[in-house]
Amino acid sequence: MRKGGLRFLFLPVLLCAAALGDTPMTKILIKIETQTGRPIEGAEVVVHFSEGRSGLRLGKNVIIDFDLHTDAKGQANIPAIPQGKIKFLVSAEGYQTFGQYLDINEEQKTVEIKLNPPQPQYSAH
Repeated sequence: MRKGGLRFLFLPVLLCAAALGDTPMTKILIKIETQTGRPIEGAEVVVHFSEGRSGLRLGKNVIIDFDLHTDAKGQANIPAIPQGKIKFLVSAEGYQTFGQYLDINEEQKTVEIKLNPPQPQYSAH
């Protein structure tokens, strides 16, 4: 192997390692309330990282899915997750399920979600 060939072999590996370490992360606070502003305790919050800003795949040690429940203040704290497109799914007994994709590019983000009461059901019979 030529003397300069070894340098070109390791350059892509070094660039990939550097880019993986620089993956921008965000911490998310989710607040779940009724339409009148009352916090909803015990709501299930599922968060899934869908698509990131980096074209590289994330390391296996990065958690990209969370399944939490809100506290008495209607809040759920999501620890550091990669920035990018993130899917939120919220369900609580007595309320309509809520789902949304958000593109997050901040180090800290507060997401406020107001759940609707269930709609009346109709039958075709």
